[in-house]
Amino acid sequence: MADQESVDTANIENSYRELTGTVPANIAERIRIAAISGRNKSIIRIEELRAQLIIENPLGQKTGQLVHFAQLLAIGEEQAAPLHADAARKAGASLEELVGVVELALITAGMPAYSRGVAILGRLFPEGKT
Repeated sequence: MADQESVDTANIENSYRELTGTVPANIAERIRIAAISGRNKSIIRIEELRAQLIIENPLGQKTGQLVHFAQLLAIGEEQAAPLHADAARKAGASLEELVGVVELALITAGMPAYSRGVAILGRLFPEGKT
């Protein structure tokens, strides 16, 4: 059973690498704490739910990631928002679509959300590269 849980947590890490290009520090810490506390089954179940809601979402990868980016901008999640903006880009979102998300964030969450989004896109698209 422990070997299967190790495989499952490796699969979790790989799913984050595929989606965002990295295993975010907070996710790595979730996995580490679950392992040392003997709660691997919990993290596996949590990540199964995440996969159902994000990876298998009927909106598809691109639209789902655009929505996720918008939500994270609106609630001020400075660390997670860039990961989902990049995941949307990797799923085929254009700079124009990402700017559209940032502009909508202004309507729902104000200038701070818009400014966060512009800063994120500036890092994702340095020197006008798309």
